[in-house]
Amino acid sequence: MYPLESYRRSALQSGIQSAELTTSLPDGSAFQYEAGFLSQPCLCQVELDQEKGLEMRKWVLSGILASEETYLSHLEALLIPMKPLRAAATTSQPMLTIQQIETIFFNVPELHEIHKDFFDALLPRVQDWGHQQCVGDLFQKLASQLGVYRAFVDNYEVAVEMADKCCQANAQFAEISENLKVKSTKDCKDQSAKNSLETLLYKPVDRVTRSTLVLHDLLKHTPSSHPDYPLLQDALRISQNFLSSINEEITPRRQSMTVKKGENRQLLRDRFMVELVEGSRKLRHVFLFTDLLLCTKLKKQAAGKGQQYDCKWYIPLADLTFQTIEDCESTPIPLVQDEEIDAIKIKISLIKNEIQREKRTTKGPKAIERLRKKLSEQESLLLLMSPNMAFRVANRNGKGFTFLISSDYERAEWREIVREQQKKCEFSCFSLTSLELQMLTNSCVKLQTVHTIPMSMNKEDDESPGLYGFLNVIVHSASGLKHSLNLYCSLEVDSFGYFVNKAKTRVYRDSTEPNWNEEFEIELEGSQTVRLLCYEKCKEDGEITDKILAKGQIKIEVKLSMKFTSREFSLKRMPSRKQSGVFGVKINIVTKRERSKVPLIVRQCVEEIERRGMDEVGIYRVSGVATDIQALKAAFDSNNRDVSVMMREMDVNAIAGTLKLYFRELPEPLFTDELYPNFAGGIALSDSVAKESCMLNLLLSLPEPNLVTFVFLLDHLKRVAENESINKMSLHNLATVFGPTLLRPSEKDSKISNSSQPISMNDSWSLEVMSQVQVLLYFLQLENIPTPDSKRQSLLFSTEV
Repeated sequence: MYPLESYRRSALQSGIQSAELTTSLPDGSAFQYEAGFLSQPCLCQVELDQEKGLEMRKWVLSGILASEETYLSHLEALLIPMKPLRAAATTSQPMLTIQQIETIFFNVPELHEIHKDFFDALLPRVQDWGHQQCVGDLFQKLASQLGVYRAFVDNYEVAVEMADKCCQANAQFAEISENLKVKSTKDCKDQSAKNSLETLLYKPVDRVTRSTLVLHDLLKHTPSSHPDYPLLQDALRISQNFLSSINEEITPRRQSMTVKKGENRQLLRDRFMVELVEGSRKLRHVFLFTDLLLCTKLKKQAAGKGQQYDCKWYIPLADLTFQTIEDCESTPIPLVQDEEIDAIKIKISLIKNEIQREKRTTKGPKAIERLRKKLSEQESLLLLMSPNMAFRVANRNGKGFTFLISSDYERAEWREIVREQQKKCEFSCFSLTSLELQMLTNSCVKLQTVHTIPMSMNKEDDESPGLYGFLNVIVHSASGLKHSLNLYCSLEVDSFGYFVNKAKTRVYRDSTEPNWNEEFEIELEGSQTVRLLCYEKCKEDGEITDKILAKGQIKIEVKLSMKFTSREFSLKRMPSRKQSGVFGVKINIVTKRERSKVPLIVRQCVEEIERRGMDEVGIYRVSGVATDIQALKAAFDSNNRDVSVMMREMDVNAIAGTLKLYFRELPEPLFTDELYPNFAGGIALSDSVAKESCMLNLLLSLPEPNLVTFVFLLDHLKRVAENESINKMSLHNLATVFGPTLLRPSEKDSKISNSSQPISMNDSWSLEVMSQVQVLLYFLQLENIPTPDSKRQSLLFSTEV
């Protein structure tokens, strides 16, 4: 598969930021798409007009060129040792014989020549791009040369065995085989990655099994009237016929090992997961085979030694059972403070910044390697700390093992794949000898498909970290249900490698065609994937429960529309032209007009939330329906007398969203542009007494409407946090939501907005943004906040920062 991230980045640069989707879910109700564009496993179709489709052809081909360049560097890394080995074979002290060299490197020069010709021919055509530019003949020629891959695949197993024998017989060749250098395809000089001979020999096998995917991508964005269309169709036909003839041979070689009685044990999936062991979180690599589940720990790598695993436990699938979701949720989970998690995120962002700076210097790769090691440590720590959803399995004796994961989707996915495998095969109970278990564990090094923890996956290009900004999603409707259900949808996005629930639709009751038409504004922080999960509200054992519609249960179509706004634009405070409203109007003008100390919109939203939203899980964090928020905004702007009635009929998350929107659209932040730098300086003071004196005096320096409104809001947020055990909103969570909203300076004073550089992933958790969170958190944690009447007593405080 060719890298989707490069397509996404190019598409965003060309202005393609919105698309309407019709999403089919043939084997489940959850799907993924990358940063607004569909990932390969989904059956989603993007309705783009022909012009944008033709433009996408260029970005798809640009991604193909980048992938080809990387593949060529892998083949070249194989050719580099081949030449001196062949020269030495004719001397009196050969390292390998000519026959051994021919066997190990069989057809590698031919593959390199084929792909070098393809790359050299494609590059100038993409550079000299036009909508009528043709490339189909190149792909047709490439497909016609797949026979070279047939010979390579037939020889692959023999080549690997020969290489292994030669490594055992010759220490010098073993050293070379473990340290083959692949040149970086980036602009950075003197950068190379070390790969083993076996890893590089597998690259062509992996490449050919994915050859049809890129043709599907290209055809999708090629009009049927384009001259390329029949040529690409022919190339696809040739590739599919070729693959169908060899797939049965490749898959077992790639994912299986021989067990007793000649049976095949195949690897179905492997993942890094967090196991809960006696109250402590432990990082594990879990392997699901066709007959057992194996939990391993990665050993610390000694100098000069390869990767190794320790087996922690295994369960034959015949003996494996699941605890119910309710039992899982009753498992006590040690929670990590939000402050700790955010501190790790800050470190990750700062290290990534340092790596980028080092790349622009001439200090060499060693400094970057040290930083990458630090980054890996912090990402591992974040993976350990983040997930809080229990997933529990047990063996036939009832001994249970608990994993922590971040999404209901993953929990349902693991259950489904295990149950499907249990149905397919008739297993008998068995146990492995210590030798068999050791062999199985050792094989995991070669069989593993996941080599990095989730935060590092697909991050070869550090400049492509995902999206920052706001994603407006409209969940239109669903169709295809055979029976009436009480259905609702939930939206999740990833951030720093794990998923967070961001929004959910209302429950559409007793219908085969739910018609929600609900819009949500979702904040993205380095996100690459959005998931849509479908749940059924149903009764089980007399209790109402939410049941996720997992894979294989149902086939439905869900229609969505999406529009992305980058952080560069979403950070702007835009004053309203219509001074008669309340949104975008200075707070002192509103309070003077209303003859009140706190704007009516703030009072009414707070009262309604306190009336029925204090127990709402994720209040202020979960997005409200955007259409409801806009309706309330219009009602408040027009001074609609029925606004109170409207609020009673709306979901409480829409009211919370309206309140956040009001503060976000103030032309000047509640903490004012003038005082913002002083608040940022005050929170950084190390002396607690000086900090309290400075922060309180600054607070009392706010204009009276700002101060009274802030104190009113502060008291409300503290009351929300008192229900943290139910609504899951701690003081820190609330500070994270409201800090930037209340303190972010207007455009003219914003460091982010004035930057000439594009918004990068590190800006999201930059010190500026985090200081805004810390300022609000400081006031939330203070027991006593002076009232506006105590301004006269502020002589006790110092104003200096």
